[in-house]
Amino acid sequence: MQAAPARATTANAAHAFSALPSTLPVRPPSVTGALLALERLLLRGGQRTARRNAWTAVLEDRRRAKDRREAQHLWEAAAAPGPQDT
Repeated sequence: MQAAPARATTANAAHAFSALPSTLPVRPPSVTGALLALERLLLRGGQRTARRNAWTAVLEDRRRAKDRREAQHLWEAAAAPGPQDT
């Protein structure tokens, strides 16, 4: 013979919730999280990927330009007569 399933009563429910902490930590959304959520809402996956790829290309171009400037400075310093101070 099987026992009848236990019913959820308010006493049982109160006991179940008493095991939870009285205050759960709730963090407000960050600005980054909010912007990413807005981006997901407004842009489809392909557009988002294209924007991120474009930004990655911009950052890479900036890095290469910096490397070129540094190399140019070294070439000019090596070609200049006088003491080498690089």
